[in-house]
Amino acid sequence: MTGKLYLVPTPIGNLKDMTFRAIEVLKEADLILAEDTRTSGKLLKHFEINTHMHSHHMHNEHKTTENIVARIQGGETIALISDAGTPAISDPGFLLTRACVAAGIEVDCLPGATAFVPALVNSGLPNDRFIFEGFLPVKKGRQTRLKILAEETRTMIFYESPHKLVKTLGHFVEYFGPERQVSVSREITKLHEETVRGTAAEVLTHFENKAPKGEIVLIVAGK
Repeated sequence: MTGKLYLVPTPIGNLKDMTFRAIEVLKEADLILAEDTRTSGKLLKHFEINTHMHSHHMHNEHKTTENIVARIQGGETIALISDAGTPAISDPGFLLTRACVAAGIEVDCLPGATAFVPALVNSGLPNDRFIFEGFLPVKKGRQTRLKILAEETRTMIFYESPHKLVKTLGHFVEYFGPERQVSVSREITKLHEETVRGTAAEVLTHFENKAPKGEIVLIVAGK
């Protein structure tokens, strides 16, 4: 008897965005793999989920994946969650999913919260065709990537940390031009949710004058 791997999205801010099915799967699983057990512990406590938890993050996933696959092959049902949103989207999950698929294990990803979808739809920019870039390279390869993306015609999606936002917007002005349309969404679903829209130059000026806080998604119009 082979078990199953569930990839379970968790809220990106507002706990009311947790689905009934996600709660049910987490309660019934034999084990929950969490990116940060302290962060996920608060979520599980809120929904009265008492399933045992192990940590599974970018620093240990190479070492733990083989053991997890063996446990699922032994009949266990394991659920993977990240700190917020859908696992494997700029979060741990891809390595384990790939290993399970290669081993012929059933993988079931539940629909649920992920930050870039509401940011994209809310931006007012074309969303019929888009590319997800996640986090840009920090140093090596950043310039090369931006030069390539300057010619991209589809709407582009980026993740960024608050202390690097101004620098990244400055690069957008430099490589994409000051008139390129940009939308910055932060703290999605939370109390201080905000979306700032305008040209790259306008949005840069806004955040130079008002230091950003919280999780950030940038939407940039294609060429």
